[in-house]
Amino acid sequence: MEKLSNSIVNSLELTDFDIDRSLLDLPGVSLLIFTSVGCASCRFAREVLPSLALPVERLCWIDAGHNGGAVQRYEVFHLPALFVVKDGRFHGAVQSRLTVSELAENVRRALSLGPEELP
Repeated sequence: MEKLSNSIVNSLELTDFDIDRSLLDLPGVSLLIFTSVGCASCRFAREVLPSLALPVERLCWIDAGHNGGAVQRYEVFHLPALFVVKDGRFHGAVQSRLTVSELAENVRRALSLGPEELP
């Protein structure tokens, strides 16, 4: 796991090899974000999300192009794809524009749903 700097919240880079163990072990709320280098919306997300005051402890980034196992398990069909995990429990996908108010509201909505096991 690599920590990124210049962020309001912690950011981690995860891979197929450490995604499960990391998400199971990390306390609090993680926003899991699948991106790709060639995706303009993904580059925007990587630039903007770390500076937003979101109700999460950390951002967990997954490069979809290099981590096909995680992409398949999380059923990622579009990028960027965002998911909420709290205390090792999966709270689902977040469909949202990348604005602080809308994203924060949708993260809270996902947390209000009953958790499931990680995919």
